[in-house]
Amino acid sequence: MDDRSDRSAGSDPGVPEAMPRVLIRLRDQLGIPTIDRLWIFPPVRRGRREQGLVAVSTFLDDSEDRRSMVTVAYVAEHTGRGVTVTPSLTREGDAPPDRFPTVIEGVVRRGGEELGEPREVEIDGSAARFEELLEEFDPAFLKAMDS
Repeated sequence: MDDRSDRSAGSDPGVPEAMPRVLIRLRDQLGIPTIDRLWIFPPVRRGRREQGLVAVSTFLDDSEDRRSMVTVAYVAEHTGRGVTVTPSLTREGDAPPDRFPTVIEGVVRRGGEELGEPREVEIDGSAARFEELLEEFDPAFLKAMDS
């Protein structure tokens, strides 16, 4: 993923493995067919530690005109023993999909300058679109998860 939206402090490296791991956890727990779109907030980095947020609009089985919002807050760190990524998924509630951009704007306002503007990624239940997103990351980070 490019660093244009990265609101990290100075040249802190953070944990570049964190976001692909969070996305794969989302894929495995929610299933790609349920994912409508993602809002990926820039991570806040301090040294070899970072925290971040991804908001996910998911399709509901019984409703075409409503979506469910799930957020994934994570903390990641490089330690002497390797990389730890600790995501926390929270189901926030259901609403018509046209309300989510306003909700995201509110998150940005409340988060202040440190949170930054999210990148919106439309998945629309497409495995190909989700894989395109994963391809933006260093393949070594994805292979490390397979082992």
